[in-house]
Amino acid sequence: MFDLLSGALNKAYRAIVGQKVLTEANVEDGIRAVRQALLEADVNFAVARDFIEDVKQRALGQDVLKAVDPGQQFIKVVHDALTALLGGEKVGLPVAPQGPLVLMLAGLQGSGKTTTCGKLARWLKEEKKKNPLLVAADLQRPAAVDQLATLGKQLGIEVFTDRSGAAAPEVCVRGVEHAKRLMHDVVILDTAGRLHIDDELMAELADVQARTKPHGVLLVCDAMLGQDAVNSAKVFHERLPIWGVVLTKTDGDARGGAALSIKKVTGRPILFCGSGEKLDDLEEFDPPRMAGRILGMGDVVSLVEKAQSVIDEKQAEKEAKRLLKGQFDFEDFLRQVGMLKRLGPLKKVLGMLPGVGQALKEIDFDDKRFKRVEAMIQSMTVKERRHPDIIDIERRRRIAKGSGNELQAVHELIKQFKTMQKMMSQLGKGGFGGLAGLGGAGGFGDLPGPMGGPGLGGPGFGGPGSGGGSGKPQRPQSGNDAFRDFMRGRKR
Repeated sequence: MFDLLSGALNKAYRAIVGQKVLTEANVEDGIRAVRQALLEADVNFAVARDFIEDVKQRALGQDVLKAVDPGQQFIKVVHDALTALLGGEKVGLPVAPQGPLVLMLAGLQGSGKTTTCGKLARWLKEEKKKNPLLVAADLQRPAAVDQLATLGKQLGIEVFTDRSGAAAPEVCVRGVEHAKRLMHDVVILDTAGRLHIDDELMAELADVQARTKPHGVLLVCDAMLGQDAVNSAKVFHERLPIWGVVLTKTDGDARGGAALSIKKVTGRPILFCGSGEKLDDLEEFDPPRMAGRILGMGDVVSLVEKAQSVIDEKQAEKEAKRLLKGQFDFEDFLRQVGMLKRLGPLKKVLGMLPGVGQALKEIDFDDKRFKRVEAMIQSMTVKERRHPDIIDIERRRRIAKGSGNELQAVHELIKQFKTMQKMMSQLGKGGFGGLAGLGGAGGFGDLPGPMGGPGLGGPGFGGPGSGGGSGKPQRPQSGNDAFRDFMRGRKR
């Protein structure tokens, strides 16, 4: 979502690098590209103007003039200004002093409100260990009640429905009462959306809010709408006491204007971002971390938190020991691929690493590559997986045919696997001085240069622990080229 802005900020940084001090002249040179990028990203004009002025004032302060490295200081200045623009600090959900926490979701039709209800319920259940109740009160859109019921069934979360013909405010009241009787500690009200601001339906929302007295009204906004999302949020907030905003479809080609403008224009913080279609594609919005992502600093903390949620620590430690002893086989490899898949799309995962986002910008990742690798491994017998050395040419032909791949693909997989085995064995003996970046992880090749940052820890992410290499090439071959070709499914 922030690719355009990230590129402009990197360009601004390069304009400052090498300067002895920050002056009004070189700061103006640095932020000229930023000003243009903000407007191209559909940021509110007044917001963009205030942001540029804020950066200028911070950059020309006395403390900055004494900085040893003006380029780094300029990035810090922009990071602080971006953090402030995005809300400053993370804001959580409201707290209920007694009884269940009642959350009311509102928004335009098509913004992903019903799906967000399911995502939020899953997050509360899995992350906060709550027992949520979903209330299907969107009686305007056909099949909205059935959609929420289906989501609840998938998640193992109860959904309250009332098909008696009662109006939405009454359904919400009954839902809250039902939650109190069955000891649910959170109630999520899915209300009717609209294609545009409609007085009749807005009156219905106001009635729901007045009768249920929710602890927080969450507004669901589509990031793809840009300033239209900001304008509708402003109107909603004039009619309802909005607690915060949930921004959806942030994984699309939205230009980021809504995210950068909404807090400044409405005064209400962004609480969550929906970053995909799956029910676990919801993350808390943290302004400092998001500012870091925009500036290419990555977000290792979020990546580690995500990894901890999908990786079995004991199993990872066990496999790390096997790796260092050179005992890694295709069954272990298959489990590592599964772990990596659960983290999400590879480009998104690697983009959380410092300095990697821009390096990956032009690379077209083929996440289906994982499926092809899995198909080849699953076409092997148990003996072949545990003893890859026995896989001769006849066995390779059978594996290729059984997995629907070409023979060359099987050759490449086994070659990469053996290379990775050798590297891990040398690492266990103290060789290489640690693996660089993600080099060798899952047979993706070395990632030298900008791709070679600190290892993420765990056997599937460049070796055990949190260490890594120097980020320099470990072998003569071009690791970046090998990695790109692997993800694109090209032959080498």
